[in-house]
Amino acid sequence: MLEYQAILEEIAHEIQPFLNEGNVASYIPELANVMPTHFAMSLMCVDGRSFHVGDYEKRFSIQSISKLFTLAMAMQRVDESLWERIGKEPSGSAFNSLIQLEYENGIPRNPFINAGALVVTDIILTHLKDAHATVLEFLRTLTQKDDINFDFHVAKSEAATGYRNQAMANFLKSFGNLEHEPSRVLNAYFHHCAIAMNTQELARAGLFLANQGIQPWLKEPVLTPRQAKRINALMLTCGTYDSVGDFAYRVGLPAKSGVGGGILATLPNHFTICVWSPRLNSKGNSYAGTKALELFTTKTKLSIF
Repeated sequence: MLEYQAILEEIAHEIQPFLNEGNVASYIPELANVMPTHFAMSLMCVDGRSFHVGDYEKRFSIQSISKLFTLAMAMQRVDESLWERIGKEPSGSAFNSLIQLEYENGIPRNPFINAGALVVTDIILTHLKDAHATVLEFLRTLTQKDDINFDFHVAKSEAATGYRNQAMANFLKSFGNLEHEPSRVLNAYFHHCAIAMNTQELARAGLFLANQGIQPWLKEPVLTPRQAKRINALMLTCGTYDSVGDFAYRVGLPAKSGVGGGILATLPNHFTICVWSPRLNSKGNSYAGTKALELFTTKTKLSIF
């Protein structure tokens, strides 16, 4: 059996030179205030074992990793009809691109770019009415942690500077792909991105994605095995912005990143692994986090390939 704890500690040591590479997401002012040299890594196995290293109890803004959980909530309620409003293809362009949305008539390329996540949020609003409390409740249930909450400073910071997201929401509305008012969808979306969690909690929350839709401590499955498989496929092809090919080449795991510096990855039927380091590469993924995951799959020889 692999000595996961020893491997994580080895990676934490080897990653130190990379912690000064890249830049924090300063276009969201509140994220620019985070100490850039934080590093944490958590591994959660489907058999219940967990391993951690670094600042794994320090909560950070999960940003686009939240899109995994809102997508799961939408799939619970509308399943395949979701894809009438959102595509399943890699974007090949920036996560907040307006150009693609224009020539594809308001159908976002996938649910992990911002436009796609806004449509997912709109679906949650239609079926659950409250897209704030229900998403928090879902994450609290998945983690068994009742103190997970929004970072309201980050949410306010996003709303104050989110002009492109506002344009995107209005664009979607103009094409008839939002049922609710853009301001309501945006408010919920900004709060989803501003949820604060640590690597330990995120690895735990995402375990159902590595376990055929089942969260071991819950009575009911979160998703069907088929739905969990679909989300893993989308993570691999769309989860790390427009560097999915390079990420698959280097790491070889389905993953979803966020500009807060977190990356949540899965190896189906085995584990979830979450890493956090705030400095980002040019594509918006954690610089040291990507390297740490590459080291992990290299050392353990565990990937989907």
